[in-house]
Formats: sequence, C-alpha cells, structure tokens
Amino acid sequence: MDGRDEAPGGRTGGYGVRMADGLLDAVRVLDLSGGSADTVTRLLADLGADVLKVEAPGGSPGRGVPPTLAGTSIPFAVHNANKRSAVLNPRDEHDRRRFRHLAATADIVVDSGLPGAASAYGTTCAELADRHPHLVVLSFSEFGTSGPRSWWRATDPVLYSMSGSLSRSGPTTGTPVLPPDYIASATAAVQAAWALLVAYYDRLRCGTGDYIDFSRFDAVVMALDPAFGAHGQVAAGIRGSTRWRGRPKNQDAYPIYPCQDGYVRLCVMAPRQWRALRRWLGEPQDFQDPKYDVIGARFAAWPQISVLVAALFAGQTMKELVAAGQAHGVPIAAVLTPSRILASEHFQAVGAITDAELVPGVHAQVPTGYFTVNERRAGFRTPAPAAGQHEPRWPADPAPVPPPAGRVGGYPFEGLRILDLGIIVAGGELSRLFGDLGAEVIKVESADYPDGLRQARVGEAMSESFAWTHRNQRAFGVDLRSSEGKEIFGRLVAEADAVFANFKPGTLTSLGFNYDKLRGLNPRIVLAGSSAFGNRGPWSRRLGYGPLVRATTGVTSVWTSGEAPKDGARHPFYDATTIFPDHVVGRVVAILALAALIHRDRTGAGAHVHVSQAEVVVNQLDTLFVTEAARAAGAAEIRDDISVHAICPCAGDDEWCVISICTDDEWRCATSVFGKPELAEDPRFATAEARRANCAELSAVMSAWTSARTPLQAAQLLQSAGVAAGPMNRPPDLLEDPQLAERQLFATMAHPLISRPLPAETGPAPFRHIPHSPRRPAPQAGQDTRAVCHELLGMSPDEIERLIAEGVLFAPAGR
Repeated sequence: MDGRDEAPGGRTGGYGVRMADGLLDAVRVLDLSGGSADTVTRLLADLGADVLKVEAPGGSPGRGVPPTLAGTSIPFAVHNANKRSAVLNPRDEHDRRRFRHLAATADIVVDSGLPGAASAYGTTCAELADRHPHLVVLSFSEFGTSGPRSWWRATDPVLYSMSGSLSRSGPTTGTPVLPPDYIASATAAVQAAWALLVAYYDRLRCGTGDYIDFSRFDAVVMALDPAFGAHGQVAAGIRGSTRWRGRPKNQDAYPIYPCQDGYVRLCVMAPRQWRALRRWLGEPQDFQDPKYDVIGARFAAWPQISVLVAALFAGQTMKELVAAGQAHGVPIAAVLTPSRILASEHFQAVGAITDAELVPGVHAQVPTGYFTVNERRAGFRTPAPAAGQHEPRWPADPAPVPPPAGRVGGYPFEGLRILDLGIIVAGGELSRLFGDLGAEVIKVESADYPDGLRQARVGEAMSESFAWTHRNQRAFGVDLRSSEGKEIFGRLVAEADAVFANFKPGTLTSLGFNYDKLRGLNPRIVLAGSSAFGNRGPWSRRLGYGPLVRATTGVTSVWTSGEAPKDGARHPFYDATTIFPDHVVGRVVAILALAALIHRDRTGAGAHVHVSQAEVVVNQLDTLFVTEAARAAGAAEIRDDISVHAICPCAGDDEWCVISICTDDEWRCATSVFGKPELAEDPRFATAEARRANCAELSAVMSAWTSARTPLQAAQLLQSAGVAAGPMNRPPDLLEDPQLAERQLFATMAHPLISRPLPAETGPAPFRHIPHSPRRPAPQAGQDTRAVCHELLGMSPDEIERLIAEGVLFAPAGR
C-alpha cells in the first residue's frame, strides 16, 4: 500500500493522497482565531471535525502575513486547509444573531488574542462558556488572561528565550543560538489541541464543557524542551548560590562530520553500535579494549576516534555514507536541507508531501499532516477556503453525545486502562499525559530490556527523567517472548482500552501482537504509537534517534550560528543539546489516540493510529519547508518575513535578552525606549528591509542599550512600550517566574528514591472543571506485578509466585 490510491469506502483528499474516515466527524468547531492559533483548529480539521472559520468583511488579516507566495500567505494557507469560511459583519445585527446561533450550537469554540474576535460580537470566551455550559471554549493568547505579564507580547524567539531553552542552545561561551522559527508556535498549537480534546472528552463523560485560558508561554515551557521533564536538568532547576548557571559544555554529543557533498551525523549509543562502527573503521588496534563498550570511555577517547571517522568520511557522499552505515548497523543520518527532505524518496513514497493548490492558481509542495489512521493519511484534503466561501451554518447533524456517566470535577480519563509498552521520552510522555488525567496506566516491561529512561547515575536508585515521565503509573513485569507471558498480556489486552508503543516497525509483530492480533483479542482496542520514520517506506527500518531525525529532516541544517568558528575547527550546527521533537511527538500521538478513543466510544470500533516522528518535525516547520521548497523550485514572487530578532547581551555574566522588531511602529517605540528617537528615521533602520539588511548594526545599537541593564529590566521597559522582548531564563528562573507562579504551572513532586523535590507540571492548561494532576511516585520495575495479576486477572498467589520463579513475570522480592 503506497498511500496514493483512493481508500475503499473512505475519502480521497485530492492530490493523490489517501485519507482516513474522520475520527472527529460531526464535531463542530467555531474558529474565531488567527495567527498561530490557526494551527490548533487545523489539527482538529485533519481529524474530521467540521471547522467553520468566521472572518470579518475583507477577510482575516492573516491572509496577508508573510512569507507569501504569489501574494498568498503561506502560513495562512497551510494552517487553514480542510476548513470552511464564512464572513459575518459584527456591526450587522442579523450577522450578530447568526454568530450567537453558531456559538450556541457548536461543540468547541477557539478564539485568539486579547480581547479576541468574540469581543466584536459583544462577548468573551469566558462569557460564551458561562452562557452555554456544553461548550468547550479556548482562549489562545501569548501569556494567558491572568497573571502580572498577561499583557506582554511574544514572538517565537521571545518564547524560546523565556522558556529556558535558549540557555541550552549554542556555544559554551558567546551569543546563544535561536532554533529555526515556528517551532515554539507549532508546539503551543499542539498543546492547545490536546487541552481542547481533553476538555471535549470530559464533556462527553460528565455532560459539562469547559473554559480554557490558554497561554503560549505556559505551553512552550511544558512541551518544547522542558527543563523539568525527561532529560531535564534538575540540578540547574533548584535555586542555590552554588548552582551552575552556565551553558552546556558538550555541544557535540552526537558528532557531525563533513563529507564530499555535505555533512553526516553519528549517534552511537549501544555497545553493539560501537562495535559496528569499529568494524567500519577497519578494527583499529588502539580501540579493541572492551572498556570502550562503555559510552563514558568512548566519550573520553572520542577526539582520537574522531580523527579516524573524519578520514573515512571525507571522500564519500552523504548517500554513500548513510547506506554504508545502515549496512554496518551504525546509526547515521545525512544533514539535509528543508528542500531536500521534501524531495526525498521516502517522503514522496509514503505520501507525506503533496502538491497542493494553496489558493486557486497557486501550487506548492505541502506536508500532508501529522496523522495516520488505519494505515491511511488523515491530513490535507482541501485548500484553505476563500473568505466567505461557505454559508454560516452547520451542514451536518451534531455529533451524538452519550448520557453523562461521570461527575463534574473528576479526572476525564477515570476508567480508561492503558497498556504502555512505550520507551524513552516520546513513549513515556504519551503515557504520562494520560496518567496525569486519571487513566490507569500499566507500564509493561521486560526484566532483560527495561526502559532506557531507568538508567540512573551511579549510586541512584531512579533517574529524575523516569520519575517525571512515569508518575501516576503502575509497573508490570512480563517476558513477552515466552508463551505464558504472551497469554497473560493477551488477557490484559482483552480488558484494556488502548495499547501504546513506539518500537521500531516490526517489533510488535515479532512479539506476536500486531494490530490484527490485538483487535482479535479486543475489537475496541486502540493501538497508538510512533516511530522515527513511520511504519512503511524506504526509511522505515532506519535507526532513528532524535538527533538523527533532526538531521534528516533539515532542522539541524537551519539551527546555526553566524558566530561559528571560521577556521573549520567545528561545523556550524547547534542542535545537539535539545531533545526536540520527543516531547511534542508524545503530545501529537496523545491527540490522535484520544480522537481514536472518542471515535471508538461513538462507533464501537477500535483503530490503529500512528505518527512518524520525522513527519512531526516537518509539519512543525511547515511554513519554512513550503517556502524553501517553492524557492528551490524557482517560484517567483516569494516575499519573506523580514522581522528582526536580536539576542542582546545584558548586565551580568552571560546574561541575554531577546528583542523582536516586526513592524515600523515597533521600531519607533523601541527607539523611544532607547532614548534615541532619531533612529526611527535613520535610513539604515527606517524600514523592515533596511533593518534586515543592516541587522548587525541594528543589533549593536540595541546591545549598547541592553548591556547597561539586566535582562528583566530591558524586557520590562520594552514590553511597556509594546515591543516583544524577554530575558534568557535558566531553569531556576522558571520556578521564580511570577507569571508561571500565579498560573500555578508547577507543583512540587516528591519521590521516596530521590533526595530532592522535583517540580512537575500541574496539567496541560488551566481548566475550570478538571483538577490538577495527581503526583503519585513513579514505580520501580515490576513493582505492581503481583497486584495487577491478582486484581485484574484473578490469579492466585501461588500461581503468581510460580510464574515469577520461572521468569515469565518479574517483581521485586516481597512486593
């Protein structure tokens, strides 16, 4: 199945890409949003929801936002695909009545900005939720509607700086390095879509909707590259006079080497991968000692090993090296550019890219979307509509709503049982999101192959990463390669709602539990997961750690610094310290899994849903990829976004502030703050084009002003004048941030095996009716094996102990 034929009994989306039946068919979404919030409702539309975008006469201002292609806004076109558009005039009483009727008969309303588009119709998001108790209403803004910084403005670079991530990006000394634009906005949109579906599922459970005061800042702190999550830097997250506030010293944990036509990256982790690399190098005598099987010893000797690798790679092409590395069993990837990944054999073969008509007469290569349902694409079907193309009404009957079976104020996933086979960050995040909201999550592990997140420092019983990621869960130990272990797992499947897994393709099949087998045990089961490059296609079996996914998908190639060494001593790339996209992958799969559960509850049919981590990256950066693909194809009339984002030094040791200048008005306001209003008319800076052409001089002007102030002082003064700016926070600063504190983003989590308290997020967003997440400690391996067997499977103590003794099950002694 190549993903390009019409689906039997399903829908075809045009452009030759197969589409799945919508998991959210008949869910009515009233879209009042603009800007990056457009992506939130695009995600729901991809899953089949009827999204009606309401625009004022003349159309949304977003239709002209750069970058543009032939006068069409690329972000608007991409993020409003699969939607309908109606024009209503808020000054016309007839249209105001139609607006009120649409809101009253919707399931979900999404608005953005302060005060939001609803204000033009004489109401607010909160008032809509009050007036219509069934509604789920989300207000999407930069910092939320509450808190001392609710009036602040933000861009992606400002959010990246304030979230703590900028302090972990770039060289050890010197100017930090911003990632490619759009990552923060796309991550916030995924988090908002997750919060919306959680509240909608809760409405189906208890009969009452919710109001969500959503903050992009909150979302980026939690979901992009969190300081307090798997692989977070807990030592840096607790304020103390002796705590190190520097930046990461190892910028090349996943080394990159030049080759004949570009660069390749290695990600050698396991002993077997090291031995494979050694064979590829010709078994050098100096590195035969078994001590090099340990990653620490290899790191210490890597300068010497690196000389051999560089010599081997120098005369070969990227394609040759990737093929040879895969043949040897060495994790390797080419550092591709955005335009090359869209044209790659894999993305073309699996239908991840489609030739789309953005608007009539304007075609471009566009990422299809995040989701695969039952081996079919659930993504781009129809281009963004013209303003007012549709009537302001709901053409289909509303989605059926079952009688309420739960109480208002409970956890939405109470009663759901999840069998979690997920591993490392992406798998762990997925299960945590459900456990934090009341699901019974049973983590299934083998004694021989425990989750890699359990690796702890010498002398520690549990890693902080595992404690964060697997709180609110039970641990069940079983050997799935034994016949009795398979039978026991099958009995659990028969009574479960979902199975989560993120193994490489083929692993579940080899264990005897592909989707057909699971469905035979339980026709209502949802199998949800992810893999590096998806379940099919030329790259599906490639080894795919996060750093390799970033390299392959073009992220590494655009995560660069203009201050990179000029002597060739180091490559220019600085993405090695991030674990993007692992956390957002977990959330994308969570959205898809929850949509499948909603569909299951409505129809009785389970589903197999899957996400390619590489495709997540490309869809996160869809505006960048579409723009670069159009440029590579020689498209004319491309107008870039020429906003300027400067990282300016501030008073103190290695302290920085990010300032964004997006319009001429913002520049005039900034010059007043700088005390140099004459710069507003300076020909070097008076227009956006001039500022971009003279960005080095512009940065020097701003840096001269910021260097006499702390990052917070500089940001506050600029924000007071309406200019987006933010300090470069370190993890400790987040715990003292007054905005995050008032919005109660974190609560202290204690674990009996970890000496220090761990800050943990309290939930995906502030809800009215859904309580903060519980904080039950993460379990030791096999901790709940006996209890699960007895309580859920009715096994006797003697039978349980026999199976433990035979190695079919495992559990700590006496537990």
